[in-house]
Amino acid sequence: MKRVLVAGACGRMGERIRHWVAAHEALELAGALEAPGHPQLGEEIAPGVVLGSDPGAALAGMDAVIDFTTPEATLAVLGAASEVGVPYVTGTTGFSEDQRAVVRALAQEIAVVHAANFSVSVNVLGWLAREAARKLGPDFDAELFEIHHSAKRDAPSGTALFLAEAVAEGQGKVLRDHLVLERAGETGARPEGAIGIQTLRGGDNPGEHTLYFVGAGERVELSHRSSTRDHFAKGAVRTAAWLIGKPPGLYPIETVYGLG
Repeated sequence: MKRVLVAGACGRMGERIRHWVAAHEALELAGALEAPGHPQLGEEIAPGVVLGSDPGAALAGMDAVIDFTTPEATLAVLGAASEVGVPYVTGTTGFSEDQRAVVRALAQEIAVVHAANFSVSVNVLGWLAREAARKLGPDFDAELFEIHHSAKRDAPSGTALFLAEAVAEGQGKVLRDHLVLERAGETGARPEGAIGIQTLRGGDNPGEHTLYFVGAGERVELSHRSSTRDHFAKGAVRTAAWLIGKPPGLYPIETVYGLG
């Protein structure tokens, strides 16, 4: 059995990841991390697993880390993992470009998968988005809608940006040159080639994304709606099992799922 450390172990995703690690035939939950000051620190949250806050101590003897936390916390634990050679799976979103550069640099030391979404179906949706954008061509305008629970910290969602990137790739564009995140007041006509994202937050929605390709008199819609976090967690656990033993590098999630 390979030993897995879960960072953010008591969060919404962390709880489901712990469940699916425990259910995996080749993995076992062997460590759990939370932020300093967390009220459950020092408690045994699973048989033989005491919740801690020191990444260096928690990484001892681990075969992989699964992390859904914040950019700052992820970089701290990822840096510690790179020093001891432990592969790293993270679904943290909201990174700045400078923080992404740190992730890429640390991936030269250990195997890393960083993905906005670990759902198999969402990643298939990304593949479909890329192909639809390529086949439909410039006569169809691309717009995205996403909604998440009220506690989500970043907007737009990492998944929405992942889908927008797929559209841009299909259209042969650089996303940052065409991305539109806000519309208010006198905006003028829609810029040619724009890729828009609209964001809603509320309730306990785990995530909902719809991609629209809007043409003259017709439109194509591609949607994914989540009612549970389990498919995200199961995908992250599957990815950790796949990543163990791989040489250093930043592996795209498409490679894990055979989509790239």
